[in-house]
Amino acid sequence: MKKNWREQQAIVTGGASGIGLAIAKKLHALGVTTVLCDLDSKKLEAARKSVGESCRALCADVTDLKAVETAFSELIAQAGSIDILVNSAGITGITNVKSYEVDPEDVDLVFRVNFFGSFNTSRVVLPAMLRQNYGRILHIASIAGKEGNAGMMAYSASKAAVIGMTKAQGKELAETGITVNALAPAVIRTPMVEAMPAAQVAYMTEKIPMKRCGTLEEIADMAAFIVAPETSFTTGFTFDLSGGRATS
Repeated sequence: MKKNWREQQAIVTGGASGIGLAIAKKLHALGVTTVLCDLDSKKLEAARKSVGESCRALCADVTDLKAVETAFSELIAQAGSIDILVNSAGITGITNVKSYEVDPEDVDLVFRVNFFGSFNTSRVVLPAMLRQNYGRILHIASIAGKEGNAGMMAYSASKAAVIGMTKAQGKELAETGITVNALAPAVIRTPMVEAMPAAQVAYMTEKIPMKRCGTLEEIADMAAFIVAPETSFTTGFTFDLSGGRATS
């Protein structure tokens, strides 16, 4: 089943700021009924207003499978379907620290948000997508998941896990009308990046051949291409958005 933009409903996790909010604004501008999902209710409401009055807000902790099941199931029951899921919720954890000095609790938290958050939400929406033989899932990964960033072991490993999940889901669902892809950006100027140590950001930026950060507009445009109805013959793939850093 091929749908146009205005027939679709999207959930964007991590939608209260940064990459998630930029993608939500892009989808909303294309006519998609857009739902922002985040944990911070105040930031979420402000973000919803910035997208548009028709945008909806869904406050949920993506690390909690039961909470996701409850919140998303109610939304699916009301709307009838979820056509697009963009998993943008993510954290870096403690950075600029050697892997043998990392606090195991920080590694656990990073994996719960970055990997299990994406696993939980896709697990809940996939049955609805399967019923209609159509869907688009986009996991926001990272160049760190492909190449690894020194000083960011937990983040790099969690994003590598997201890429592995994308490949597995894409193959499993290849005959269903549902595509599952990932997007691996290098440094994008977001509040999450601004909160990182300057030395860590400089290390990552120096590795980019273009010698600049990516913009939110660039990542939103590529995300819209990946989840478009017409992008129907690409699945299980990790798209590059790294200014030339990724060459394979």
